[in-house]
Amino acid sequence: MNPLRTLDDTATLLVPEQLLLPTGPQRDHAVLIENGLIAAAGPTAELAATAAGRTARRIELPGRLLMPGFVDAHHHLSQSFGKSLVFGEPSEIFSRVWVPMEGQMDAEALDVATRLAAWESLRGGFTTVVDAGTRAAADVGAIAEATVEVGMRCVLGLIGNDLGGGVRTASVPEVTAAAAHHLSRWESIELVHPSLAVSIPEVASDEALIALAGLAGEAGAVLQTHLNEHLAAVERSLVAGGERPLERLARLGVLGPQLLAAHATLLTPREIRLLADTGAAIAYNPVASSWKGNAVAPALLLHELGARLGLGTDGTRSDAFRLLDAAETAQRLTAGLAAGDSSTGGGWTWLELGLRGGADAVGLAGRVGEITPGAYADLLVVDLETPEFAPSWDLPWELVRLGNRDQIEAVIVGGRLRLERGWPVDWDGRALLGRVREIAQRVVETSPITRVDPLSADHRAAWVREHAADAARATAHPVEVAQ
Repeated sequence: MNPLRTLDDTATLLVPEQLLLPTGPQRDHAVLIENGLIAAAGPTAELAATAAGRTARRIELPGRLLMPGFVDAHHHLSQSFGKSLVFGEPSEIFSRVWVPMEGQMDAEALDVATRLAAWESLRGGFTTVVDAGTRAAADVGAIAEATVEVGMRCVLGLIGNDLGGGVRTASVPEVTAAAAHHLSRWESIELVHPSLAVSIPEVASDEALIALAGLAGEAGAVLQTHLNEHLAAVERSLVAGGERPLERLARLGVLGPQLLAAHATLLTPREIRLLADTGAAIAYNPVASSWKGNAVAPALLLHELGARLGLGTDGTRSDAFRLLDAAETAQRLTAGLAAGDSSTGGGWTWLELGLRGGADAVGLAGRVGEITPGAYADLLVVDLETPEFAPSWDLPWELVRLGNRDQIEAVIVGGRLRLERGWPVDWDGRALLGRVREIAQRVVETSPITRVDPLSADHRAAWVREHAADAARATAHPVEVAQ
């Protein structure tokens, strides 16, 4: 039996071949975990004496890297049923796919969709995920319960929009009462960290934005919003009020340390300065940009200016290592090549933003994303004895360019083994997949989803017909070549 299956609140010394600390990978280092927390980390010889004093068990992990779990700074857990329905679709799919689909989700569908998304995230190395809030009518408690039972840490958003289509949909007192309840509701649930959200700035009044930012700041929580994700949203804001979304947030005093802005792709030089100066955090979502965005966030520039950044999937693909690669590649293609910057962050930048940067951005600095005393024991055991890591000369770069989720041997959250080789150890993954197939079909078939691009098989068939017609015309009317 895998000795990691015995992990519980008892003190345990984990001794890997390499340990990923903020300063980089270290050999001959170990981690002492107890009561779901990291009690100590340091040279193995020193920790062995400490562990002996606590009668700690010792688990050797030869050929393995022990590292912190990644932080997904922006996700939509309730959208997992439709993830492949948006491939090839133009921007602003929320109005044609996500809102119609989530509107058909009852508590059971919300529970199953969340469990699927949480499992995918854990499989991909994300031990902490930020949920931006669901539009489903069911209570968000379904999301909290599902993530806890799957074993993933969740920064759980509650949407506080008070406008819709230019009309009032809720009063500010109603919004703030729901927000205050949400912020206090999860105090006894270790894996759930409450957060507030507005979908986009234009669906919240000035009064609501100011009130929600104040509540989040007082509670030490984050206020999430999608900011400058698509050109259409920026233009709607300009037409409605004569200012860009970020300019409005700055005018209201909402652009501050409590704000977590997802995307932030279409930034003017002034907006870049505002983000850096106000301490607002950004969730950089490079895969979302390549799949359906209008631009790529200037992440490397923001990082160099001292802005707070994490990496997010936006629910696109829950593989943390591929996210690191996408983050670096997007910056290389949009900025590095033009400047002759062959380093483009030096590898470590993207690893840092996926770990400690993400933890800071989502309000959990020092608690997740790094191996340090007092942090949650949210850890990954990565198999280094694979062709991708042989020979190994620069492990941080190798994790960015060559790492993938298949190399994750074990996922530990809160000091407990949650997944082994991608599969849950204390609940039935096969049974969940069966429920997903059944319930997803019901939800999608009853949802008024509007797609612009055909499914890939239909797209190919149309292409074949078009080229067959071209060939037929060419055969019927051959081109005469002058002699």
